[in-house]
Amino acid sequence: MQLTVFNGSPRGRKSNSKIILDQFLSGFEATPGNSFELHYLNRLKETEHFVQAYAEAETVLIAHPLYTDSMPAIVKAFIEELESLSGKEGNPPLGLIIQSGFVAAIHSRYVERYWEKFSRRLGSRYLGTIIKGGCEPLHRSEKQFQKVLDGFYELGKDFGETGQFNEKMVKKLAEPEKISTLMRLIVQLVWKVSGNGYWDDWLKENEAYEKSFAQPYVDTK
Repeated sequence: MQLTVFNGSPRGRKSNSKIILDQFLSGFEATPGNSFELHYLNRLKETEHFVQAYAEAETVLIAHPLYTDSMPAIVKAFIEELESLSGKEGNPPLGLIIQSGFVAAIHSRYVERYWEKFSRRLGSRYLGTIIKGGCEPLHRSEKQFQKVLDGFYELGKDFGETGQFNEKMVKKLAEPEKISTLMRLIVQLVWKVSGNGYWDDWLKENEAYEKSFAQPYVDTK
């Protein structure tokens, strides 16, 4: 199988989507004869090339993080460019990987529905969506997520052999669907103890901490 892959994370090669794709594609290539080509949608000047790659693909896989129950702007822009392929005979099957910082899979279900509808409108056979939450710290400590990464490897391996997403494996990887009452209480307790430390570190790393309470759109008149 020849797989054409699009990484829709604005972080590109430094993204959690890249880490997850590395595992999935390693499993995919475990089947002799399988190969893939990987494109990064944050390379905005290559959009025309991306559309051509989609049109010529045998099978397409798009991976992106969840942004406000939807997707990053670069993915939306790519979708709009695919309008020229709408209804075209022979459009490739399409599968998705969506990862997010939210622990519960339910946060990604709305964008999952969007992709299913998009596939129908474009005329690409919908292969399904692999969802995994709680991935925000992944790039900082991959060892803690080894079980999750192993799950993506096995999914990729099975996909490489069958050309389909294994429903049982997809369902297992997505757990939990919702946060239990106990888990919610634990999260609230941890948040009270740790405060905004995690996000403050991010702000400081990006030299934005001093502007964390900025209100640029407030009418000061």
